[in-house]
Amino acid sequence: MTVIHQDETVNRPHPIDMLERTVEENGWAFERSGRDELNLSVAGRWSDHHFSFTWRDDLQSLHLSSAFDMRVKGETRLADVAALLMYVNARLWIGHFDLWPEDGTIVFRHAMIFPDAHASASQCEALLNLALEACEHYYPAFQFVLWGGKTAEEAVAAAILECAGQA
Repeated sequence: MTVIHQDETVNRPHPIDMLERTVEENGWAFERSGRDELNLSVAGRWSDHHFSFTWRDDLQSLHLSSAFDMRVKGETRLADVAALLMYVNARLWIGHFDLWPEDGTIVFRHAMIFPDAHASASQCEALLNLALEACEHYYPAFQFVLWGGKTAEEAVAAAILECAGQA
């Protein structure tokens, strides 16, 4: 008996290519800095959000990061923001906020694994929407702590206040 083995090479679109199509469809400004990188800007309610997507072929994962345009300076502010990060991250199901100790930057990060680079356009779009929603939702809390002098508890309470109806 002879077994014939055919090597089926499926030509799947690169995850960054799919993400690029989603970004173009939404009319967002972006820059493709290489095959595995895409940077884009999205206007939000509180600020413009700058997202960086990187594909790691060795890990078969798509990494997203977004740095807030604010810096944490001083030991007191650092402790207040660290407390806020604990509250905020406890409420997030997917993704997390970090504080870069080198320059005091607040960053949202998340990664998704796509075995064999098998990602769908809807997954890439969901990743972007998730990040945008988290950044928009918690941006005011970071402002309340850094510029308003609020405690982490006060900032989270104000940021997660959900209004119902219209005035």
